[in-house]
Parts: sequence; C-alpha cells; structure tokens
Amino acid sequence: VQLQASGGGLVQPGGSLRLSCAASVSAFSRHAVGWYRQAPGNQREAVATIRGESSTNIADSVKGRFTISKDNARNTVYLQMNNLKPEDTAVYYCRDFSINVWGQGTLVTVSS
Repeated sequence: VQLQASGGGLVQPGGSLRLSCAASVSAFSRHAVGWYRQAPGNQREAVATIRGESSTNIADSVKGRFTISKDNARNTVYLQMNNLKPEDTAVYYCRDFSINVWGQGTLVTVSS
C-alpha cells in the first residue's frame, strides 16, 4: 500500500491550498486517515483526521480554517486549507491509521 501526498506549494498569507492523499488500495475508503505536519525544529503534530464517511477531528490551531474530506471513488483524502498563515508552513504528511502507513510529505510554505 502506498500513499501519495500532493498539492503543496508557496502561497501568500490569507491564501488557500488543497492537499491530496491518494491511496493505491480501494479499501482506503474504510480506513481512518489523518494529516500531520512538521515544521523545522518542531515535532510532528496532528492536524486533522477523518473516520468513516464524515467523522472528523480538527486541531484547535487550524479549526475554522482547515477541513478534511474523503472521495471514496478516487481513494483520496483532501485537506482544504484556507486563510493560511506563516505559522502553517511545514511539511504535511498523510497517514492511514488502519494500516499505519505514511505518505511521503508535501511542503507548504506560507510567505509574502
């Protein structure tokens, strides 16, 4: 099983990005999946998780700005990030909790 994370890039403060985490197995739709991030010098932290079809949990630091969703037909989980701030700059990773597999990470840089 492989997870392919994509969608990172450079964005100005206040901008938006959508990250994608695509899995190589159809069973992904039944798995619990999460997004984590790690900024330079910091520990990896959980950002958002989704279980089942729509049970989500969002970290307080991004609540109201980030949402997580799942497209079962595409075996893909998304992280929509709005009103981005410089402190959101990090490498973002997706993780399939059900099989404990991590994606390779995608860099998000928020800077003017």
